[in-house]
Amino acid sequence: MIQIKERKCKGNGKAFGFGCGNPSKFRKYGLCQSCYRDWLLNSEEGKETLSKNIISAKSKVKRDRHKEDIKAKKEFKEKNKSIAALILEARKPFQQWIRMRDANNACISCGTVNSELIDAGHFKKAELYTGMIFDERNCFSQCRKCNTYLNGNEGEYRKRLIERFGMDWVLQLDEDADRLRQYSWTREELQEIKTKYLLKLKKIRNNE
Repeated sequence: MIQIKERKCKGNGKAFGFGCGNPSKFRKYGLCQSCYRDWLLNSEEGKETLSKNIISAKSKVKRDRHKEDIKAKKEFKEKNKSIAALILEARKPFQQWIRMRDANNACISCGTVNSELIDAGHFKKAELYTGMIFDERNCFSQCRKCNTYLNGNEGEYRKRLIERFGMDWVLQLDEDADRLRQYSWTREELQEIKTKYLLKLKKIRNNE
């Protein structure tokens, strides 16, 4: 630990001419605490410095309060986000992970390969089967034409799933979708899902 040595109180710089000569560890412009206060109150240079310090302190208080207000508003907004908004937030990393998982696969419905317009398309539509939104079995890379313009191209999607995984697998997916059709997500679940897929994305990018 650095030891501060005592030195004689003797003003320097703007405080030249002030000082009591007594040894002191506190030194501001070479002055001890008492002499520094005397200089601030009884010299033009000191008064100017004091005024600037007061203005600076007030500005800091104002900035700190502004930061606290912004933080409080952000926390309030985060705490009061609707479930719909939280679902959208969680879907972004989930669907991005699906696209990365299936980066080398063809469109699940029509077999289009290497299309730049690839979505993460749900077999059981997310807006109809809320409990299947984040089910990895229910989402695969799908070209924009099938996903958007052909409304999911569900017939071909189902055929490809049967070819890839078998009829029993698809029937189980149907059963789970019917059971979870009206699922109500909690805030905690959605936050956990968002965190989970952000972590999985990070691992893919880091080749883990």
